Amino acid sequence: MTIKFSLVLILLIFSLQGWAQVQPLPNAHAHNDYEHERPLLDALANGFTSVEADVYLINGELYVYHDRPETIDPNRTLEKLYLEPLSRIVEKNNGHVYKGYESFFHLMIDFKTEGESTYQVLKAQLEKYEVMLSRVMDGEREMDKPVLVFISGSRPVETIINESVNLATLDGRPSDLGRGFSTEKMPVISQNYWSISNWNGEGTIDELNRQKLSDVIDQAHAEGKKVRFWAIPDNPNTWKAMLELGVDFVNTDKLAEFRSFSKK
Repeated sequence: MTIKFSLVLILLIFSLQGWAQVQPLPNAHAHNDYEHERPLLDALANGFTSVEADVYLINGELYVYHDRPETIDPNRTLEKLYLEPLSRIVEKNNGHVYKGYESFFHLMIDFKTEGESTYQVLKAQLEKYEVMLSRVMDGEREMDKPVLVFISGSRPVETIINESVNLATLDGRPSDLGRGFSTEKMPVISQNYWSISNWNGEGTIDELNRQKLSDVIDQAHAEGKKVRFWAIPDNPNTWKAMLELGVDFVNTDKLAEFRSFSKK
């Protein structure tokens, strides 16, 4: 079954259900979401409220891949896998990704190609979907739109910071804390877990590693920013520790397992 046919079929099924049976998980981030059988849709079926798409700018189009492809699949564009399906779902659900869920659905777009040129193409695409996107205008964020887009990877930091209107904002790093970047322009702080902690996810986290992680979390939260660590040991013991520490987005590849964990 092709990705395109799967998208149409699954969208039809879930649009009829209106996601009525899915409990949104506010701490669930689908790492490399596009590597699942049904990009975006598997995450939504498991209640995830944040998904990650890596993009390459190739011949003027944004394609979703982990590594730069030798042969391009025309169905693997950001629009076809993420923007168009989200737009249909939001329209069907009267302005929501999940019915009755008032918080944002986060779409993290990880630039794998040069930031400025990739951003200009993304901006043009996002303008077509602005009815569902939370904008930042003159430093103020619109709170009545369901989807918040933020950019990671090769980030065009200065461009976004200096724009008066943003349809996409920034995924920050701990080094960005204390620099005066507003929560509206930089809503999330992300970092490689292993650059801070060497706890392997087994047993109980030791006090030194707990404190190192807490220091980043506390500083980010003091600025009103959410926190995500990537490359964490991907198991329930670590998920539990991250949530206890106050991590806002638990980074995982295990969609169904995390949903089951969250129900306990």
